[in-house]
Amino acid sequence: MASDARRHAKRMRRLFFRELFQQAHILWPIFSGIVVAMTGCGVIIGRVEGWRIDEALYFTFVTGLTIGYGDITPTHLSSRLLALVIGLSGIVLTGLVAAASVQALRATDEDTE
Repeated sequence: MASDARRHAKRMRRLFFRELFQQAHILWPIFSGIVVAMTGCGVIIGRVEGWRIDEALYFTFVTGLTIGYGDITPTHLSSRLLALVIGLSGIVLTGLVAAASVQALRATDEDTE
């Protein structure tokens, strides 16, 4: 009985990841476009603020992932506006990942019925 449960769980995981990768394949142009836009904004912010490239990328992904440590903050108005673009893009990116995961779960559930 426990063996059947393990086999079922393994099958469910396999179906979920297959569906998730299919969703990622479909949404890849959107994902990559958002990441490129975020990175571009981050590099511009780094130039305006006089940061090294690693600091600019660090700021970009900490802001984009909505973590926001606050250890590096922009001071110029244009940089702050671009930081808003990065933050909003990160929220959209997180929503897309969540939507793809939910769709994969839904498809997995349909495949097991």
